[in-house]
Amino acid sequence: MGERNYNTEQEKFWVGDFASTYRENNCYFDEASGVDAWNIMLSSPKNINSVLECGSNIGRNIGFLNSVLPNAKKSIIEINSEAFQVITNKYDIEHAYNGSIINSAFDENKFDLVFTMGVLIHIHPDSLLENMNKIFNYSGKYVLIGEYFNRTPVMLEYHGQSERLFKRDFGRMFIENFSVRIIDYGFLWGWFYDDAGFGDITWWLFEKDI
Repeated sequence: MGERNYNTEQEKFWVGDFASTYRENNCYFDEASGVDAWNIMLSSPKNINSVLECGSNIGRNIGFLNSVLPNAKKSIIEINSEAFQVITNKYDIEHAYNGSIINSAFDENKFDLVFTMGVLIHIHPDSLLENMNKIFNYSGKYVLIGEYFNRTPVMLEYHGQSERLFKRDFGRMFIENFSVRIIDYGFLWGWFYDDAGFGDITWWLFEKDI
């Protein structure tokens, strides 16, 4: 279990009342299209034996990855305590941290694949690089980021609130600030992947320069 100290208003937002409504509205997903999406995103990397998801919510991606990478050990970071209880009760999770990405404390280079999906868009730009640094350091080989894309940084209203959703070129920011190379990237069009929770996500797969 983790701390109850929150670094930003965005973190407080995801442990508050809205998070419960979000979970209720995002608890059923089409497994076939979700597995298909992950097979596409992980068509290049090899020998993934351990995975860390940064911002797991109730475990949509962990469920898909149990089909795509059934033998890989799964670990998670989740800031919301109720979602944390759901995922740790439902799935076999090796390492679990209930708190923010920034305040988590796993060993460096511990996981073959570290990923985040639809999480960085909710992090304030002032904290973004610090969160990315944690993700980079936890990875022993691969980093995958899936977020809403915009060429220039922009803030959008999210469920009637400002400063809760930020779009930008997350891939470019990552490759410009960390020692990685891009090995694959793509777009999960909502027309095909809305039912799996991947509506219009742009993803980037990086390999660390070790």
